[in-house]
Amino acid sequence: MVMSNERIRTIVGLIGNVISFGLFISPSPTIWRIFKNKSVEEFSPDPYIACVMNCLLWIFYGLPINHPDSTLVITINATGLVLELIYLSSFIVYGKNAHRKKIFSWLAAELVVLGAIAGFDLGFFHTHDKRSTFVGIFCVVFGILMYTSPLTIMWKVITTKSVEYMPFYLSLAAFLNGCCWTTYALLKWDWFILIANGTGALSGFAQLILYACFYRTTPKKNSKRPDSEVQMA
Repeated sequence: MVMSNERIRTIVGLIGNVISFGLFISPSPTIWRIFKNKSVEEFSPDPYIACVMNCLLWIFYGLPINHPDSTLVITINATGLVLELIYLSSFIVYGKNAHRKKIFSWLAAELVVLGAIAGFDLGFFHTHDKRSTFVGIFCVVFGILMYTSPLTIMWKVITTKSVEYMPFYLSLAAFLNGCCWTTYALLKWDWFILIANGTGALSGFAQLILYACFYRTTPKKNSKRPDSEVQMA
C-alpha cells in the first residue's frame, strides 16, 4: 500500500521531532562541564539566546489561530524552549556580570518583540494564510539568526585552530535537524520552514567541515607532562 504524501510528511515530522530533541539536548555535556567546573570558560550564551526567540516564534506560528495542523511544530519547540532556558541558567549562575546583563536584556527584548508581533498578527490579519505568512517571515529571520549564531565560535575555531568550544554533537545535530525539517517542508511546500532549516543544514555542514579541519590541531587536555616529569625523562 502506497502511503499518502501527508502520512509521509507526518512520519518525517516525527523523525524531525526526535532529531530536534537531539539538537536541543546536544549542549548537555557543555552545560554539565559548566556546572562541574563552576565556570562558563570561553563558551558563549549567544546560540541559546537566539534559540529561545526561535522557539517562541515557532510555537506562536504553529498555534491553530495562525497555522492549523502544526502540532509537531509546537511540541518540539516548547520542549526546546524549556531546555534553552535551563542552559541559560548555567550562564546566569556561573557567568560574569556581563553574561547576566546580556542574557536578561536580550530575553526582555525578545519578549517585547514577540508581544509586538502577536499584537500586529491578531489585530491586522484575519485569515490563516495572512497570519502564517506574517509570522512565518519573522520565523525565517530569527531562525536564520539562530542557525548563524555559532559564526562567532566558528571564527574562533579558525583563528585558534581549535574546536574545543564548538561542541561536535551540537554541530551534527544542527545539520541533521536542518536536513530533516527541510525534507518535511518540501513534502508540503512551506517556504518558511524550508528557508530557515535549509540555512540550518548549511550552517551545520560548515561547522562539521571546520571540525574535520581543526580537530587534529585542537590541544588535548593533559597532553603536556608536568615539568618534573619532563626533567626526569
